[in-house]
Parts: sequence; C-alpha cells; structure tokens
Amino acid sequence: MKKLKLIVGDFHLGQGLRLPDGGINPLEDFHHDARFAEFLEHYTLKEYKGAELELIFNGDMLSLTQVSYHGHYPSVITEAVSLYKLKSVIEGHPDFFETLRDFLVPPNRTLTYIIGNHDQEMAWPQARRAFERAVGKEVQWRNTSYVIDGIHIEHGHQYEAVNHIEVSKLFLSEGLPEPVLNLPWGTLFTLKYLVRLKTKRPAIDKVRPFKALVFWSLCHDTWMALASFATLITYFAGTRFSKSRYRHSSFRATLKMLKEVTIFPELSKAAIRILRNPEIHTVVFAHSHTYKHMTLADGKDYFNVGTWIDIVSLDLESYCRRARLTYLKVEYDEEDRPRCLLRYWIGRIPMEEEVFAS
Repeated sequence: MKKLKLIVGDFHLGQGLRLPDGGINPLEDFHHDARFAEFLEHYTLKEYKGAELELIFNGDMLSLTQVSYHGHYPSVITEAVSLYKLKSVIEGHPDFFETLRDFLVPPNRTLTYIIGNHDQEMAWPQARRAFERAVGKEVQWRNTSYVIDGIHIEHGHQYEAVNHIEVSKLFLSEGLPEPVLNLPWGTLFTLKYLVRLKTKRPAIDKVRPFKALVFWSLCHDTWMALASFATLITYFAGTRFSKSRYRHSSFRATLKMLKEVTIFPELSKAAIRILRNPEIHTVVFAHSHTYKHMTLADGKDYFNVGTWIDIVSLDLESYCRRARLTYLKVEYDEEDRPRCLLRYWIGRIPMEEEVFAS
C-alpha cells in the first residue's frame, strides 16, 4: 500500500491515571496508551511498511478542560495556564507521547491535529510548539476543519450552540492585561460545574441515553440528582444572563442552548448539508462519541469515528459498559482514489489490567 490515512478522535487525554501524590485521578478518561502504541505499530509493518501515512487527530484528543492548574480549574485561561496544563498531560501519558515520537520519525509519516472543544487551548502558538517538541515533529494544525481528496474532516462541536467557538475571535484582549481564550458556554459549564460533579460521579458524562440517566438518577441517586439539577439551573441563569468581560456571546446563542437537550448531539443533518457541496463525497465527524456510517442516495458517505473512552449504555438493546476503539481507515487505490473504512481496534488482549476505582 502506497498511501494511507488513519483518523481517530475523542481520546480525551488528561493528566494521567495517577495523580502526582499516587492517588487515582477520577477525571482521566483515556486508559489505552498501550493499545494505541500497538495500533500504530500495526500500520507500519507488512503491507503498510513504507507507505505514505497520515495520522489525523479529529478533535478532543486532549481534555485540557479537565486538567487542573495548581489544583484549580480556572475559567480565565491565558497562554501560561494552557502551557502548564499541557505539560501535565505530557507527563501523565509518557508512553503515548513516546509512541507518537517513534511513529513520526520517518519522513513519510505526518500528523494533522484538528482542534475540538475540549482542546481549544491548542490554539495558543506556544502550546502548539510545546506539543510539537513532545512528538518531535511539526504538526499540521487546523482550527476547525480539514478537507483533502474530497473528504471533509471536522470535530463537530461547531454545530452546537453550547460548544460553538467563534473562530474569528479565538482570544479576548480588550481591556485585559493579557489575552485569554474566548470560551464557549459548554467549556465554562465543564470548568465550573461538570468537573466538580465528575469528581463525585466520574461516569456522569459517559452515560447514554441522557434521558435514561436522568430517570435513573432520580430513582436511585435522588438527593444527588436534585442537588445537581438545582445547581445547574442556578449556574445557567448566572452565566447566561450576566455580563462578563471574559465572555463574548449573545442572547440569541442563549436561546439556541435552551433548545439543546442532549449532551450527545446528532450530527447527521450537518453532514448532509456539507455533502451538498459537489466537491465533497465524504464527511467525517467525531464529538458525539458514537461511531456511525451513513450512505446517502447519491453514494456519498457520512462517518463518525466514535471515541476510545468508556461509554455506559442504559439502553436495553446495548446495556453494558464498553470501550470500542473505533477509527476510520482511508485507503487509496492505484488511481489514487480514497476508500473509507470504519474499523475498531482489537489487538492483543492483555493478561491483566489495573482496575481504576476510587
């Protein structure tokens, strides 16, 4: 094989499975450093050896919103704050970054990084340079989307009001001593509300369907559910109907947010709109944490690469806790035409793994 692309998304690397004091980190979502190394190694051997190989990170590869800054989760994020948090991630996942360094040594292997809503801090120039030093190679950065060979690749958060990032105004500086990130409401919600809740209920943002979680919590975790809902209402009102020089948003966006009732968005409609472009034959999203393949009547395709973190299903048809390591493989034929294949990585099953339970 002469040419190959591998697209993954939503790894959500935090500051590691263990905190500096040796305790368990309840906010760490990524537990597959060894399997990721095995995954990349597979695509450098046998029929793939010597191929022109591009690895594409489709957003939220780092979960910097869930990484502390000296024990706190500030909502005023300067470049220095982001650098500190990125260093914590690199130190917390040494095997992951060593894997990337080794993978990127040959000149025919490249890395493209599309920014999502949980790693918006990678928009800082110094954060990008620090990441490139950690992986030992220049990275091709994309703030929103990446289009190549008729394939439109994008994380997907831009189609939600709660997570929409103003690309033309990534940073706020007017009247401030130094620039800060212009955070969407969803990121502020994570920093000020969800992180605190996750320290008590680590799986709260991994359960689907969301309505089932609400009913389950009211029945089996009643007081926690009621307290969380009350805090949520107070927080929403306080952040959306008050002015702040650290937030640049509109009342119209608030109305859109009130209409969004699920934390796992359905992105099919957005994909269909993009596919109306005659030059685009495939759309690849992530963000929803749900792998998907949909073929339209005209032969165009929409893929969602899913996630490598655990998902807890309360739906009777898929009731379980699982992590399916899904990705999109883009192969090229002799005429350099791409073919997209949704796959999940199995690899070698380890004899044992550490149980991360607090």
